[in-house]
Amino acid sequence: MTDLGVAELQAIETPVLAAHRISDPLLDGPILPTLLRLAAPNVVALTVGVCVAIAETSYVGRLGIEPLAAMALVFPFVILTMTMSGGAMGGGVASAIARALGAGDTERATLLALHAILIGVCLGLIFTAGMLAFGPYLLQLLGGHGRVLTEAVGYIEIFFGGAVIPWLMNTLTSILRGTGNMRLPSALILLSATIQITLGGALGLGYGPIPQLGMRGVACGTLIAFATGLSISFWYLLSGRGRLDLRSAPLRFRAEMFFDILKVGAVACFSPLQSVLAITIFTHMLARFGTEVLAGYGIGARLEFMLTSIAFAVGVASVPMVGMAIGAGRIARARRVAWTGGTISFIAVAVAGMTIAAFPWLWVSLFTEDPGVRAASYHYLEIAAPLYAFIGLNISLYFSSQGAARILGPVLAQTARLAFITAGSLWLVSTDATVTAFFVLAACSMALLGLSCAASVKLTSWGNEPPADAESTRS
Repeated sequence: MTDLGVAELQAIETPVLAAHRISDPLLDGPILPTLLRLAAPNVVALTVGVCVAIAETSYVGRLGIEPLAAMALVFPFVILTMTMSGGAMGGGVASAIARALGAGDTERATLLALHAILIGVCLGLIFTAGMLAFGPYLLQLLGGHGRVLTEAVGYIEIFFGGAVIPWLMNTLTSILRGTGNMRLPSALILLSATIQITLGGALGLGYGPIPQLGMRGVACGTLIAFATGLSISFWYLLSGRGRLDLRSAPLRFRAEMFFDILKVGAVACFSPLQSVLAITIFTHMLARFGTEVLAGYGIGARLEFMLTSIAFAVGVASVPMVGMAIGAGRIARARRVAWTGGTISFIAVAVAGMTIAAFPWLWVSLFTEDPGVRAASYHYLEIAAPLYAFIGLNISLYFSSQGAARILGPVLAQTARLAFITAGSLWLVSTDATVTAFFVLAACSMALLGLSCAASVKLTSWGNEPPADAESTRS
């Protein structure tokens, strides 16, 4: 089932006179309640995602400090895969489909879904080829050596050997979200999380007759979980139960359809790419302080990802609302959706981040008892966690900009952060700065990112906006 009732969906898809449009809750409902209703399933699912991260980091920690440090090394590449497929290109997919539906063109939306699947397959294969060929070298550049490098290489060989699986799963869930269906993607995340926790722990640590496979086992559990979600997504889209029925789409490909997705998705991909590059540079710089600091930072960085997933949930929900409003020519409503989502994300992440900054043991004690690792992680969280809110603001506005097909500003905000971290890191190395200075640099870069993204959204035109009083009669 989708978030909208079956009767409502059928009404929306019923052909109407050109002068009239059936009321769509995403277009005509009150913004805050509608946004929260769409975001709620995502928040629940991503909360379970937090449990996955806790469980995964916990049982990797039981394997030793070296596997924990290896997790910190592979983390940027895994996050790049997930954010690029689910957030960047996935946002481009959801945006294109939502804009088509907002304009009342269901046939175009269905064709866009087919083109999106082909893009997902191709990019998954590119990730597989690239990481299997160059992954070990990249891990060495990050400072990996000895057992840390061996464990990290084992993980990427398995995970990226099947990179098409997460790419396709995130593509299909983005198709569903573009139609306003948040419940099924969230249910699939819940299912995948359950499988990932169970199998990842069993294969990584070895239970009963299952041998201990270490980091390779953790990666295997992740891929099996994603493959399960992928299978169900395909079945649903081919069953005719959703707003789009892929069985009815003609098997032909058009350049304009690829362009409609890629003009948002391809540009948006530079944002997670730059984000991961910034994390990679920072990880490389921290490696010089030793394994304990690297592992401690890895624990803190995973919390950053988990907390900002709140903003991800709200941002993903804003894409169909903004996209449909843009497709229907309701620019002022689209902007109100964006700022409402940004405000929710900033406040929610700020509260969580400041709580962890005050009580870092709530998070760190879940993963390690090593005093050196705990000290490093405490120190990082006390400095950086209060500013996680700015990353939350950036993520939410980034997704809203995708819905509006105006993504360049948020991407350039990431460019500014990358330049700031690169220049700052080089200067700190030249002055032989302490690890504290590097943590302060990371925190300041978060504020720069959020404020730059907000300024870009404020200054970028999303189209010809009607007078405020005229728009208010329709929103």
